[in-house]
Amino acid sequence: MNILQEFDTISAISTPIATGGVGVIRISGEKSFEIAEKISDKKEFKPNYITHAWILDGDKKVDEVLILPFKSPKSYTGENVIEIHCHGGVNIVKKILELTLSNGARYAEKGEFTKRAFLNKKMDLSQAEAVADLIHSKTKDFVMTSAKNLSGVLGNKILEIRKNIFEVLSRIVAGIDFPEDVKEPEYDYLISEFRKSIQEIDEILSVANTSNILRQGVSVAIVGRPNVGKSSLFNTLLNTDRAIVTDIAGTTRDILKETLDFGIPVTLVDTAGIREDEEVSKVEEIGIEYSKQSLDEADLVLFMYDLSTGLTDEDLTIWELVKDKKNIRIANKADLSENKTQDLRISTKTKEGIKELKENIKNVVCDINPESLEFSTNQRQQKCLDDARIALTNALSGAERGELQDMISIDVKSALLALDEITGEVITDDILNNIFDNFCIGK
Repeated sequence: MNILQEFDTISAISTPIATGGVGVIRISGEKSFEIAEKISDKKEFKPNYITHAWILDGDKKVDEVLILPFKSPKSYTGENVIEIHCHGGVNIVKKILELTLSNGARYAEKGEFTKRAFLNKKMDLSQAEAVADLIHSKTKDFVMTSAKNLSGVLGNKILEIRKNIFEVLSRIVAGIDFPEDVKEPEYDYLISEFRKSIQEIDEILSVANTSNILRQGVSVAIVGRPNVGKSSLFNTLLNTDRAIVTDIAGTTRDILKETLDFGIPVTLVDTAGIREDEEVSKVEEIGIEYSKQSLDEADLVLFMYDLSTGLTDEDLTIWELVKDKKNIRIANKADLSENKTQDLRISTKTKEGIKELKENIKNVVCDINPESLEFSTNQRQQKCLDDARIALTNALSGAERGELQDMISIDVKSALLALDEITGEVITDDILNNIFDNFCIGK
C-alpha cells in the first residue's frame, strides 16, 4: 500500500460471500457518508442511528437495506464508517459493493479496516492480532482466550512491565545527564528491578506452549495395517461417514484430515494401511509413504490392530515405528473376540470403548486448562518477549558487575523497543503488512 492509498475511502463485503439472511458492506473513510447518499434514496444520515433506505442504481431500485452510520472517531476504524445491511444474496452484495466502488471508494485490502483501527489508535497491535485470532479460532475455548486479548489484557500487562523498565531507564538517564542534581540509582536497585521485570516476562512466556497449542492444535494419526478399522474409527470419532470403509485391503489411498474440538483443535488423520507386499500398487505405495510421514509428524499416534486376529508380525513391525512416540494402543473389533489384552478394547461397530478412547485422547493431548489463561501470545509476540528478556538479562549482568550505567542503559532501551513491538508503539511496515495480510478482506 502506498502513502496516497493509506487513508482514502475503502469498501468491502464484510460477511461471507454466500447465500444467507444478511450481507454487510462496510465503507470507511472521509467520503463514506457522501457515497451512501449517492447510492441510496436518503440524503442525510444521523450518526449512530439506523436508517431504512433503498439502494439505487440510477433510478432503479437494487435492494431494501438498513444503513448504520458512524461518525469519526466513534467507529471501528476511527474514521467515518457506513455499514449497509442488505439481503444476503451473492449477487446483491456484489452489486452494492460495485456501486460503492464506482462512486468514490477503493476496494479494501486484507485486514485494512482493522489496520486503520490500529493506525488511528482505536486498538493496540496485540488487540488487532486478537481480532484475527477470533476470526480464525478453531475452538470455543480459544475464542474466549482471544476475547481477553481483544479487551486489552495482554497489552495492559506489557504496558505495566514497560512502565517499570521505563522508570528505571529514566533514573539512569537523569543520573547521567544531570550528575550534579541527581544521583545515579544504586546498583542494588537496578538488580532488583531487572530481576522483577525478567520474572514477569518469564511468567508470560511460561504459557507460550499452551497458547500455541490452543491456536494451532495437535495432530492425532490413526495407524495400523490394512483392514484393522482405521477408517471406521475415523468416521466414528467424527460422527460422520467421511472415509470410505470396505473389507478390501488398501481402500484408503490418501491422507484424510478433519478437525475436532476437544477444547483445543485436534486434527484427526486417517492414514493408509501400512504393509509390505508385492501386490501393493504404485498409488497405494505413495499412500503408505504419506502414512509414515503423518506418523512422524503426529503429536499422538493411535496404534490400531485387530483383536480377533491378535498382534501379527505385520502389526509388530508397525509398532516398532510407533513405540517411541506418544501413543495409545487400540485393540479393535472387540465385538468379534473375547481375547484378553491390556490395550484399550474398542468396537467401531458397537461403539464399545469409544467414550474411553476420547477421554484418553483428551488426557494425553489436552492436559491444559484454557480458562486458567489470563491471555494468549502468538509466535511474533513471544519473539519480542524473548528479545526483551535477553536485553534485560544483559542489563542485569552489567549491573551485577558494576558497569557504567550509560552502557547498561543501551540494553534497557533495547528491552523497551522489543516490548513496544508487541503493542505496536514501534513497528516496521514489513511486520505490519505481514500481520494484516493474514486477515480476510472486509475485516
